[in-house]
Amino acid sequence: MSIAHYESLFADAAAAGVHHLPHGPRDKLLAGAEAAGCLVLHIDLTAVRNKEEMLDAVAKGLRFPQWFGHNWDALADSLLDMGWLPAAGYVVILDHCDGIHGRAEADFVALMQVFQEAADTWREDGVPFWCLVDMQADGIAWLPTVAQPD
Repeated sequence: MSIAHYESLFADAAAAGVHHLPHGPRDKLLAGAEAAGCLVLHIDLTAVRNKEEMLDAVAKGLRFPQWFGHNWDALADSLLDMGWLPAAGYVVILDHCDGIHGRAEADFVALMQVFQEAADTWREDGVPFWCLVDMQADGIAWLPTVAQPD
């Protein structure tokens, strides 16, 4: 993939949402996201074992204000008001998701749904909001992979 491909992709709010992170080097993907004006944020879920730790990791990775309420509603509200991190768009990378997916699948799926709802809402304002999920195993069948060029 080229940087130009990723720049075009990440600038497209209509295509944004929750997707599998493509395997392999990330340098062109990250450069393309930044070229599209997106703020790239990383959330490390390596050591996360449950919903509480997952929400803590999300709050840390997205640099949420201290008032973050650590529940699904507060997460949804915070994702829709990123005023403390203004950008033309957002690319959130959830790193090392296999463990939490295996330990707390229902909570992990709920997290994906909150991110997708945020992407849908941002799309209405023309703001690309991407969540890329890093999974080494089979992943989640219903989750699309980032579009590849023809």
